[in-house]
Amino acid sequence: MFATLTLPAGFDPTSPQRTPTVRVRSADDLRNALRHAREHAVRLDGTGMNSVLQLDLKRRLLEVQAATPWAELAKFLASHKIAIDAFAPMPATVGEAVAQAAAGPDGLPVVAHVVAITVFTPDGELRRADRNTHRELFHLALGGQGVIGVIYSVTLSIDSLLGSAAAATVPIELRLDEAGAAQSPACSIECLLPPAALDAFLKDVRLLADERRIALHGITVRRYQAESETTLRWARQEWAGVEVRFGIRQTLGASVAAAEVRRALLHAALGHGGSFPIRDLRDATRRQLEACYPMIGAFIADKRRGDAAERLQNGWYRSLVATMRGEPCAVRWGKND
Repeated sequence: MFATLTLPAGFDPTSPQRTPTVRVRSADDLRNALRHAREHAVRLDGTGMNSVLQLDLKRRLLEVQAATPWAELAKFLASHKIAIDAFAPMPATVGEAVAQAAAGPDGLPVVAHVVAITVFTPDGELRRADRNTHRELFHLALGGQGVIGVIYSVTLSIDSLLGSAAAATVPIELRLDEAGAAQSPACSIECLLPPAALDAFLKDVRLLADERRIALHGITVRRYQAESETTLRWARQEWAGVEVRFGIRQTLGASVAAAEVRRALLHAALGHGGSFPIRDLRDATRRQLEACYPMIGAFIADKRRGDAAERLQNGWYRSLVATMRGEPCAVRWGKND
């Protein structure tokens, strides 16, 4: 769990000057780091905030620090004879999953299981937010991609987690045995499709692969359920999440070619009434972003209202700002470029 707190005046996070990383393990650590960052740019490392804070079996509530892995959460509850093993494989921490509104094992975003959060604002003030207290902050921070505030802890409904785990579904893997697939580096994109448009989109994927002579490594289809808790509602309706994995020949222009394929797939998805997960902006134009997320302008305004100097940043936010300015995305996305 990382965030960058920049100096109020024009700090460039891509400059050679190194930003010191501050490890935080407690609320006091986090408060002090945020207040120190009023004058000095810092990078926060909250991976040490991974403890269970409170288990209330009477009220069926569990509060954990934001960097708690889902596997450790499942293990802890199992020691109390509460089985949510279906959550254990989730790669993100609890706080990351909440900040991204990531889907749980049944396809329902995990924000549906959140009762309350404690959030530090960029100036170091602690707020406890729920559906009644600091309601606007609650809905902005859930699914807010980590730029509204730094989540310190999350309170979850045990019974809601149990229901989600019991309804877990298995993604459908469409394995494709194509010549050359194993030799070409894997790239990927996930698109969101109305279930009724899934077959038509998959036909477009095949046509695009044939036209561009790319090797399809595989396609995974997941069911996503709708939620209404977050301001940035990527799951505004039931979606079929389609992850397309493909290969591009290793050439000097491979990265550009992969981006062109992803953009073509995104264009096809939108043509079928689809969308894309807000967590990955690298291929969307401003027009596409605003079409899929018409609330994005209001979200940015709310972000700046609470953080006028835009001191709390991460790669996602810098990509968002670049997209809204019509600039190429300069954020490095790792192995799936």
